[in-house]
Amino acid sequence: MASPADPSVPSLTVRRIVRADPERIFELWTRPEHLRRWWGPRGVRCSAAEVDLRPGGRYRIGNQFPDGRMLWIVGEFERVTPPRELVYTWTIDPGAMHPERVTVRFDPHGEGTEVTVVHERIPNRATLEGHESGWRECLDGLEVYLSHSTR
Repeated sequence: MASPADPSVPSLTVRRIVRADPERIFELWTRPEHLRRWWGPRGVRCSAAEVDLRPGGRYRIGNQFPDGRMLWIVGEFERVTPPRELVYTWTIDPGAMHPERVTVRFDPHGEGTEVTVVHERIPNRATLEGHESGWRECLDGLEVYLSHSTR
């Protein structure tokens, strides 16, 4: 049986103001054809993305590292509230024994959107640090993609 996350490890929150409306950011976050273009920390390519965008629907994102190694992020949507919020489980496959939880909020902010990622149920501090840099670099990729894309 899986052990729960270490209660001494706080949840992780990453925020970024992005120059696009919540509808556009929500679309880029939930459509595979967009995810494959921007998702992933620096040096990691999103080689595959599958999204069944509904409560109980599953998603699967393939991260390919420069050395060719693949890591899959898989989970299930708990709440889908377009264009304002997504709540989903997060499991690294292979490897993780229990699902973490991610909440992403898309709140209007001036001429853009404040994207807030809250990552919970993290098993230890080392994983938290990896997630923090990963989320920051994913948001960097989102901003670059937005600066070069049109609808």
